[in-house]
Amino acid sequence: MGRRRIEIAEVKNPNTKLVTFSKRRTGLFKKANELSVLCGAEVAIVMFSPGQKPYSYAHPSVDVVADKYLRRKRRSNVVGANVRENNASNEVGERLCQELSAVEVLTEEEHKKATELEMREKEQEASQFSQNKELLQSSPALQRMVKDYVDAMEVSECMLLLAKEAVIGVPNRPITKRRRRN
Repeated sequence: MGRRRIEIAEVKNPNTKLVTFSKRRTGLFKKANELSVLCGAEVAIVMFSPGQKPYSYAHPSVDVVADKYLRRKRRSNVVGANVRENNASNEVGERLCQELSAVEVLTEEEHKKATELEMREKEQEASQFSQNKELLQSSPALQRMVKDYVDAMEVSECMLLLAKEAVIGVPNRPITKRRRRN
């Protein structure tokens, strides 16, 4: 059939969109690999899938390429742009510091909660252990009580049997009237 030209438009079907993304991502990563091997270029690709999963390819690494790109971009700006960029970066930096401190506070609160939960869990385990120990210690006493109860039941059963038959081992003879001989 060969290759055909496709219309460049967003794919509407979500399943088709994911399949297309996966195939295109693989092809794009292959091309980036070829470019880095054949030309010795430093390449970095970062993309997010329609499901918001991050994917990246880089040679030698994303951090190295991104740092190099950002350093060059900063050097190429004119002085006035540098001042604006510094002001903007200061504002961004302050905002990031505020967000970082908020995250640190939340992290500390969660750490305290985790510590408290661990302590509660240990206390609960200790109380369960002591309860189990008490049960184990009371177990022989309970066994003795049950044995005594079973023995008493056997004795009661024997007493009932004795009440029915006066003498054990002697068969009951029917009582008959004897005739007197004259």
